Amino acid sequence: MSTNTSGEGEIRKSLMESDMVDCMIALPGQLFYTTQIPVCLWFLTRSKKADAKRSFRSRAGETLFIDARKLGTLIDRTHRELSDEEIAEIGRTYHAWRGEEKDGIYEDKAGFCKSAILDDIRSHHHVLTPGRYVGAEAIEDDGIAFEEKMAELSDRLYQQMRESVELDAVIRRNLEVLGYGE
Repeated sequence: MSTNTSGEGEIRKSLMESDMVDCMIALPGQLFYTTQIPVCLWFLTRSKKADAKRSFRSRAGETLFIDARKLGTLIDRTHRELSDEEIAEIGRTYHAWRGEEKDGIYEDKAGFCKSAILDDIRSHHHVLTPGRYVGAEAIEDDGIAFEEKMAELSDRLYQQMRESVELDAVIRRNLEVLGYGE
């Protein structure tokens, strides 16, 4: 999605300039039993023209990026699973972007999905990493002033540091009792 070794950058550029990449979906890691790494689904098409029979709008010069890396829950310490609702949300987003009325009206959603035009992708040297385009989701303001929040967090940090010193002393004593002291 972003490397330029073995001509990969040129291949991506060719696919984008030919307007063949319809959608890129980044999935979280740990979804598969054979690998822990995250994967990305590439949806390719030969034509992004409007298709009234299938109720697709014209998507020429556009590519949808979906960043689903934050979705899913761990079902054990090494495997993650997407819920039916999360899978449906990804599907609805893609279908709405294509213009399918049954899935509603598509809107970009910061941190999750973005419809990028070819000029945007060119400006990123044809890198197709969804996170680069969707950006970060908006952080909700909790209404607490920065100074007040920083003072509270600093107090908590210093308290935890004091507890850490106490716990270190307990661990050292226990190690000495077991004959592993310095």
